[in-house]
Order: sequence, then C-alpha cells, then structure tokens
Amino acid sequence: MRARRWRYLFPPHANPPGLTPAIMIGYMANNVLPLRAGEVVRVYVVARRWSAAAGGTGPRAHPFWTTLATLIVERVLDSLAVVLILAVLVLLVPVPRFLEIAALVVLAIDVAGVAVLLALAVAPAGCARLITRLVGRWPSLQRRALRVFETFVHGLDGIRAPAHAAPLLAWTLAVWLIPAFAAWTMLLALDLRLPFIASWVVLGFVGLGVSIPSAPGYVGVFHAAAVLAVGLFGVGPSAGVGYAILFHASQILPVTLLGWLYLLREHVSLGEAVVGARSVRTDQPC
Repeated sequence: MRARRWRYLFPPHANPPGLTPAIMIGYMANNVLPLRAGEVVRVYVVARRWSAAAGGTGPRAHPFWTTLATLIVERVLDSLAVVLILAVLVLLVPVPRFLEIAALVVLAIDVAGVAVLLALAVAPAGCARLITRLVGRWPSLQRRALRVFETFVHGLDGIRAPAHAAPLLAWTLAVWLIPAFAAWTMLLALDLRLPFIASWVVLGFVGLGVSIPSAPGYVGVFHAAAVLAVGLFGVGPSAGVGYAILFHASQILPVTLLGWLYLLREHVSLGEAVVGARSVRTDQPC
C-alpha cells in the first residue's frame, strides 16, 4: 500500500521501478542502522534501478534527487497524519500534556516543511534565482546546484497533479488504517478488551515517538509510547510492556526478514547501499 501511494508522489507517467523492494529494504535498514539511514537507502535503491532502466542517459538518468523529493513529501504527509490523529485524540481521551506539546512542535516543523515545499512547487523560478545569487561566485557549484534543484523540483510534480489527489488521499487512509487494525488485533491476542480507539492512541503515540532519532528498530521509544498509550485505558505496566514487546516484534521481525530477502534479490549489499547513497552525485551514475 505504501508503494502504491509512493507511486502517486512521483511525476505523472514517471513509473519508477522497484518501489516495494525499496520500501522493505529501507525499513529493514532502519531496523538495523542508526539515524534512520534506511530512508536514504531506499531512495538509493529506487534511483539505482531507475537509472539502469533509463540506460544511463538523458536528464532523468540519475533521478536520486527526484526520488528524494518524493520521500520528503511522504515524510511530511505521514507526520501531518500523526498530528491529526493526536489532535482528534485530545478531544476523546486524556492525552498527557507533554505529548500535546510534542505534537505542537512536530506540527510547527511540518508547517515549515509544507511552506518550503509550496515555495519550491509554486515559485521554482524565484528559488532558482535565489540559488544563483547565493552561489553565483562559483560557476561550477552554481551549475551543479541548479541541476540538483531542477531534478528535485521535478520530484514535486506528483503532488501538483490534480489526477493524483484522490488516489493519494485514498492510499493514505489505507496506509494508516492497516497499522491501527494491527495494533487492535494484538490487543485482542493478549485478551486486552479495549475499545478500537485504543489502537489509534497506540498508533498516534508510537508514530510521534519514532519520529525522533532513536536506536535502530526504535527500541525503547516504541515500547515506552505503547506502554503509555495502553496505560491510559487502565492496562498495568507489566501487561503494557508485554503488549509493547509483542507488538514491536510483530512489526519489526517480518519487515526485517523481507527486507533482507529483497536486498539479496537486488544483488546489492547493505554497506554498498549506504555508501552509494552518501556519495551519490547528480553528474555521476547512482
């Protein structure tokens, strides 16, 4: 589902290959590497395939920055979804004050991100002139910066396409309904007969917790958020920890296994993907 939604964030008719493998590999990398390195890894995997499919020629032959733009838009959409979930929960359950403050901080960051993306999408010429003024003294750097900017802005064409609006909304709803049902199913599996809204509380708290840099696999913050969420409904600490451990395992272990299998199928090592993502240049193949 995330792959289908991601496809609509790309420019119309772009048809980038390998989105599902890239997502699974990226999530697997997030589970074993620090600082959410998997996000850049999955951009690299898509750009690597896309470049090969393009034959290494043409202005879109090395689409790393275009793919990165779609990933940034996806992160902003998901972050806004978490804030929206928490905003609704505030009206229905007693959300701790510090989480309300954290949600407001995330919202402020999201608003800033949306403002920047809108500026790039609506007034790319003005942004290009600003880049020219900033690096105009260095012609080589200016050319490279403008080339990166051009491919990055091209990655925003998907959210500007009217035909993509409805599918993006529909797939975003599906993307968040599925983990909510997963959280609820785990509650039932442990005989914790809580209302369905409890799964949304878990989802909102966990989504906010894992949005900050943390240990690989979100160990610690995931569990603390889940325990806090079910604790609002009277679940004791010991049962809450058990729920958090099992729910975390159900989300992490299958994704990590599938990610490794996809990585083997891509004939690329995790180290190569990390190094390649860090060293990518617009004037060199991915």
